[in-house]
Amino acid sequence: MHRTEQDVPGMQGSLIERLVTASVFFVAMSLLESAVVVYLRELYYPNGFRFPLVPMNATVVMTEVLREVATMVMLWTVAALLARTALERFAWFCFGFGIWDLGYYAWLKVLLNWPTAISETDLLFMLPLPWVGPVWAPCLISFGLIGFGLVIMAARARDRSWKVGALNWWLLGCSVCAFLISFMIDPFEQGVRMDSFVHMETGTGSAMSSVIDNYMPGPFNWEWFFIGFVAGLAALVRLLRSVGGIPERAAILPD
Repeated sequence: MHRTEQDVPGMQGSLIERLVTASVFFVAMSLLESAVVVYLRELYYPNGFRFPLVPMNATVVMTEVLREVATMVMLWTVAALLARTALERFAWFCFGFGIWDLGYYAWLKVLLNWPTAISETDLLFMLPLPWVGPVWAPCLISFGLIGFGLVIMAARARDRSWKVGALNWWLLGCSVCAFLISFMIDPFEQGVRMDSFVHMETGTGSAMSSVIDNYMPGPFNWEWFFIGFVAGLAALVRLLRSVGGIPERAAILPD
């Protein structure tokens, strides 16, 4: 029998309204994020963003790092306002991060017509080490985060005692670690650190060479990303099973 949206546990009006309202905020937040990048590229990449990267003033680098921290704080603060328990706040954080990240690239496309292709390489984050990878990779992860968030919200709305489960947490942890390695291993092996972005000056005022001046990303580490993708997909499928979203025969890992 076909069930309407109102008949689905955990998807009644109040949750839908919060999802819509929060999504509007996250999209607006992504516009602010992309606007800062527009300014930076106008200052440091007037002819278009490309590698090797341009060293920046130490104050600008520190401001960028603090902006990244502030972004995570803002996402978590919204999650804390929308939910009562740690698990539900985690779900809202995942959902918000996914919407924000996809919105960020969408706004860059609108404002700068960048990326011209989802295979273009981008500097994703700077903490704790620089993250580098093709644009499609964080976008794919963001879709997964949105899925995780929605599944957890729906499950908890149906059953307040519902839990993710130890194996699923283990799979999620492995997924996160593998994704991080895939993004950070190339900059790390080439000696790129956070302070590599700082434009240094000698005593006579001439610019010192920086490792960032010569950094060209190598091939993306598909192996680690694939491991992260499989682990994350396995966890998502198991979570969907637990809330009745897919039949048991579709499971990747048994209970």
